[in-house]
Parts: sequence; structure tokens; C-alpha cells
Amino acid sequence: MTTALITHADCLTHETPEGHPEQVARLQHILHALEPLELKRVTAPMAAEDDILRVHPIDHLRALRSARPQEGYAQIDGDTFLSPGSLDAAFRAAGAAVRAVDMVLSGEVQNAFAAIRPPGHHAERETAMGFCFFGNAALAAKHALDHHGLKRVAVVDFDVHHGNGTQDLLWDDARALFISSQQMPLWPGSGRADEDGAHGQILNMPLPPESGGDQMRAAYETLAFPRLRAFKPELIIISAGFDAHQDDPLASLNWSTADFAWLTSALCSIADEICQGRIVSTLEGGYDLNALAQATRAHVEELIKAAT
Repeated sequence: MTTALITHADCLTHETPEGHPEQVARLQHILHALEPLELKRVTAPMAAEDDILRVHPIDHLRALRSARPQEGYAQIDGDTFLSPGSLDAAFRAAGAAVRAVDMVLSGEVQNAFAAIRPPGHHAERETAMGFCFFGNAALAAKHALDHHGLKRVAVVDFDVHHGNGTQDLLWDDARALFISSQQMPLWPGSGRADEDGAHGQILNMPLPPESGGDQMRAAYETLAFPRLRAFKPELIIISAGFDAHQDDPLASLNWSTADFAWLTSALCSIADEICQGRIVSTLEGGYDLNALAQATRAHVEELIKAAT
């Protein structure tokens, strides 16, 4: 068995204004860091419209299509921009997440990492926001449940910002456990511990600024891992944001690269226990280019170890 790396050059055509943290160079640095690794390299397909419509209404798609500029940028909100290539990139990002699910559940690979942009976990049902247009992790979960017929899927989000979009898209689905750790207070302001879903299937673990990797590890060991084992998902999807890194300019949880490796290894071990090691990971945030590349490589190296 092996680990798949799923990406597409279209993800480099989503451009943002100069100085924007969610820049093309993010993915370039990641792909360069992963170049030496032994991975099954897969070209991401375009997501089918039906894949998007599992979590977003057609009006959301129409609004984005009508806003797409012929040149320059269209501003969706204070920090979210469309360029001429953005929607193709977003469809490739969603398609990568879906393809990753298909490959893992078919047994073609043990696990998969979707190296994609734009990210997805802030996109709510009818709202593009926070650099995100489509809820990649949530639509991957729905694809596993609805298309492949799984009974239980878990999404684990360790991005430093709360995955408000994933929470919104999975709020009513008892089949989907959503576990999220995030710095609080921090944008977007959601992710309190009492936000627990329509069926009690959401676990938020807010972490204070400057809390560091030790507090993260304690939260996962005492709260997240027992919930995962009790829920017994048939697939674990990771929203892999690396902006909790100590060098990241947008937050201050101060995790080390070794913390990301530890968390990935622990999730792989739990996946081995409860779902035949099946993990799909999809890129979210991370805005210091060197820290992002290092932490992503550490994450993928743990996936490779788990697959061999």
C-alpha cells in the first residue's frame, strides 16, 4: 500500500492580490518539499457539479460563476478574492478531495493527501469566505457517505482557525463526527465548546493563544481520541491546516513541526485501530512559506509511514 498525492496545476491559477497570505507560492513551496518523497502522484479531476451540490445549493454556484472576473480580481468579502482561474482551481480542489476518497475506499492506496488551493473549511452552505469557496472536507465526507454508502465518517480539523464552514455543512448529519481544535479568540469567532451539532456529533476544542503543543496534545488525548474511538468512523478525513505553527504570522498557538508529526501519527494509529488505516487529508491553511512546507512534509511523511 502507498500514499497518494493528488493535485493539479490549475490550483496555481487561483491568484490573489499582492501581499495576500493565501498566495500561489504556498502550493509551490509544498510541492517542492514533497518532491523527494515516494508517493503515488495523481492528477486531480474537476469535481462534478453533483459533488458540489451535496453540500452547496445551485444558487451558490451561480453566484460564484457570475462574480468570476475576466481579468483582475472580484472581491467576495474582506479577504476572499476571485481571479479568472479561481473557479477552475476550486473545482480541482474539490475534485481532489473526492478522488482521494475514491482511491482510499477502493483500496488503491492506504491514505491520500490532497495538495490543493483554494482551501475549503470556511465555506458555509451559501457563503464563500475566509479564502474558501467550496467545503472540500465536508463534500468529501458526504461523498463517502452518500456515494460509497459508509455509515460513519469523521472529519478532524487542526487548522488554527475554526472550520466554521465544515461545521455548518455537517451540523445536521448524525453520520458525520466533526472534531476541531482552534485558537480562541481568533477569526472567525465560532468554535465554542458548546457548539456541539444537531446530534451532539461535533466536538470543538478551543485553545488559548500561546498555549503551545503540550496543551494541544492533552486536548486530543483526553477529548478527541476517545470520541473518535467511540464513534468508530469507517474513514477519517483530515482538514490539515498548518497555521498553528509557531512561525505562522496569522495566529499564536506556537506548535512545532514535531507537534504536527505527532498528531498525524496518532491519527494514523487510531485509523489503524478502527477503520483499516483509511485516511484522506486535504490542505487548508498555513501562511509562513517555510513553516508550511516543513510541517506539510512532516505530515505526509507520517502518512507514508502508516501506509508501509
